[in-house]
Formats: sequence, C-alpha cells, structure tokens
Amino acid sequence: MDKYECIVCGYVYDPAIGDPDNGITPGTRFKDLPDDWTCPVCGAAKDQFKKQ
Repeated sequence: MDKYECIVCGYVYDPAIGDPDNGITPGTRFKDLPDDWTCPVCGAAKDQFKKQ
C-alpha cells in the first residue's frame, strides 16, 4: 500500500499504521480515508497530500 506525505508539514500517512488516534485502523488505504479526514499534525486536507 502506498504512503502519502503532507506537503504542508511532512507528515507521512502509512496505511500499515493508520491513524489510531483519530479512529483510522491499520490497513486503511489513503483513498479509503473519510473525505473530512485531515492531517493529524497540521490539519491539512487530504488534497494536500502527495503519493510518495
């Protein structure tokens, strides 16, 4: 599964880890994240991420 990097702050969303602090379980692909999910570090929207 592909990792995605926030172009605002550099946070990397890794599907193997998910975002457990925000209810996203490991194994959740980036494209399957809710539309209103935001970067847990800086709050940037999903469209501010690029595929690594």
